[in-house]
Amino acid sequence: MKYEDAIKKYDPVLGIEVHVELGTVTKMFDAAPNTFGGGPNENTTPVSLGLPGALPVVNETGVEYAIKIGLALGCQIAETCRFARKNYFYPDLAKNFQTSQYDEPIAFDGALEVELEDGQLVTVDIERAHMEEDAGKNTHVGGSSGRIQGADYSLVDYNRAGVPLVEIVTRPITGTGERAPEVAAAYVRTLRDIFKALGVSEARMEQGNVRADINVSLRESPDAPLGTRTETKNVNSFRSIERAVKFEIARQATILEAGEKVLQETRHFHEDTGETSSGRVKSDADDYRYFPEPDLVPVSPAREWVEQLREELPELPAAKRRRLIGEWGFSDLEMRDVVNAGLLEAIEDTVAAGATPGNARKWWMGEIARQAKASEAHATELVTPEQVAELADLVKQGKLNDKLARKVLEGVIAGEGNPAAVMEARGLEIVEDDGALEAAVDQAIADNPDVVEKIKGGKMQAIGALMGPIMKATRGQADAGKAREMIMAKIQ
Repeated sequence: MKYEDAIKKYDPVLGIEVHVELGTVTKMFDAAPNTFGGGPNENTTPVSLGLPGALPVVNETGVEYAIKIGLALGCQIAETCRFARKNYFYPDLAKNFQTSQYDEPIAFDGALEVELEDGQLVTVDIERAHMEEDAGKNTHVGGSSGRIQGADYSLVDYNRAGVPLVEIVTRPITGTGERAPEVAAAYVRTLRDIFKALGVSEARMEQGNVRADINVSLRESPDAPLGTRTETKNVNSFRSIERAVKFEIARQATILEAGEKVLQETRHFHEDTGETSSGRVKSDADDYRYFPEPDLVPVSPAREWVEQLREELPELPAAKRRRLIGEWGFSDLEMRDVVNAGLLEAIEDTVAAGATPGNARKWWMGEIARQAKASEAHATELVTPEQVAELADLVKQGKLNDKLARKVLEGVIAGEGNPAAVMEARGLEIVEDDGALEAAVDQAIADNPDVVEKIKGGKMQAIGALMGPIMKATRGQADAGKAREMIMAKIQ
């Protein structure tokens, strides 16, 4: 069944579990380095390798980051909480259980306001945010899919085992209708922005710092009981989240239309096809046989510490955007375009370096974005905010016009130096020699008597026909305003 038909007949319900890797120096329960990459099994200790007799110790910074996330999501922070063992077959956790939190999470009962592209606000209720550790990485060798099916053998890299995580679990997200895919992606994007603003994670989805498990179920109407859900695991891009939700809604609707039942299971998303495939039958909490972790004492964050962390929270992204819209005079649409392009911080830094908000937005969203797209890079990889502010200032001073500024920008991107140096080296500064400009104007007037007659006859737009030869004579470096003034003075 097509998505458009499925959404007309069924009411989708979402549930989203987001895992964020915390940017601590060491892992959650041992002193192994918490770094991305490295040779297989380099960043390990007896604890992260699950060796007998190795005892864990809680990472205080990990607890601090978890509290900050909870506070930013409007959660209550537990006066005391504890870790639990989640028992499951984990080939990538050598001790064969995950140290997590179950019935006593560090943060609970929160809510997050999510803004969609058209400005509509959706409130997502947060059930809990709890601390746990990440698993290692399985690599399946042989076969064509990279999965265990058909592989000749598998390797395990424990570098990621024990990396600190916070998992944020929503309550059922209802009432989204046809916008369910968009809401899911916007929710995860909002969380990603919060993680970056808090400084608790690099939040780079391409490196797996933020991963989302997307639960989808269908029911016949908003008044009907919840349907059977599926959980699409480890989706790590906003576009993939939207595609996964759309596919699952269409797939489940097809099953229900055939009079069959949806199987509660985990599923895998495939980037190449936009489809999901079956993983394993989904376990319920009881199946994990949780019990309190006997090697770790309860965590009881002092109320004074929690309140101190609350006071130290930075301005969160949504509040910052609202403030900047007022300060900069951007429309809601202009601000959404800036945010969607990932250029808010760059424009903010450019304004701080001296540019006006309008000029900063013009250069980042215009020529720089165009060149970034052509080179398949992000705009911030090409130039710095300080360079953009300097370029805008040269235009403001009248040393460059927009055309010359674009040439200067090309030189900056090519690594030829900062804008002023490129302008000087390439000889691109606007001609300020009135004698040279006057000579170019006189020659254009002499060569185009018919155009002069049109101007004298009141057709002022004909001046444009004289500007071409003047710009050509000055290599595009004439001050257009001054040239127009000279033309009018000479032909009147």
